[in-house]
Amino acid sequence: MTRRLLRLLRLLAHHQTFTLGTLLVAMLIVAAFAAPLIAHQDPMATSSRTFEPPLARNIMGTDQLGRDLWAEVVYGARVSLTVGVGASLISTFIGLCIGVLAGYRGGPTDVVLMRVAEFFQVIPQFFLAIVLVALIGRGVDRVTIVLGVLGWPLVARIVRAQFLALRAVEFTEAARAIGAGDWYIANRVMLPHALPPVIVAATQNVSHAILLESGIAFFGLGDPNLVSWGAMLNAAQAYLGQSWWISVFPGAAIALSVIGFSLLGDGLNDLLNQRARRS
Repeated sequence: MTRRLLRLLRLLAHHQTFTLGTLLVAMLIVAAFAAPLIAHQDPMATSSRTFEPPLARNIMGTDQLGRDLWAEVVYGARVSLTVGVGASLISTFIGLCIGVLAGYRGGPTDVVLMRVAEFFQVIPQFFLAIVLVALIGRGVDRVTIVLGVLGWPLVARIVRAQFLALRAVEFTEAARAIGAGDWYIANRVMLPHALPPVIVAATQNVSHAILLESGIAFFGLGDPNLVSWGAMLNAAQAYLGQSWWISVFPGAAIALSVIGFSLLGDGLNDLLNQRARRS
């Protein structure tokens, strides 16, 4: 146990990017799950104590409606984490299915699926997401589904490239030689070797989804019954010169969350590449 702990500490000491990203992501997760414990006020409750500066009676002050900004930021972490992780899981699943099919089958199947992926990549995701959310209605579940459906091309291309490289590898040829079926070869032989870069892409997709959700909420298309960092920034526009803290704290929360998942993805990429070189 002691050796494993020392090995982990040594690993973290040599990978500052991974460590910092992990700490930021851990802070976001703790804030989301422990929101009722660390924020004792209802984030939607208004009061007469409007525009109170930070550290007066609240750690982050109050907004134009007298709401506790600390409670809003903490509960807003729940929405961002839900949308970010949910959209990443959806896009990763879709991308895996399409990437495996395109990379393993090849030929016309590969051409058609990659043209579809290019179509999704050419259209600006943010504006398409706004249009789709406006059409199907607001809500965390709808925003998550929309962002998940729009975010799969990157994962699909990564999986396809991995499968194209693995088709002629010795263990794939050995599986074919012993009579293994296509399903077994694709999912049990090739897919495990293609997963490391997919994990990195999925992690970075979380930060992308958090940023897109904040933008959608900023334009008034978020869930009106939940606190969102983007909606907080939208409401703070009229008071930028009067009360700086109303916009700074939700903006900082968005920035730290996006940076955290991006650093975590970069750190995982470095770790996985080092392991691949050693093997």
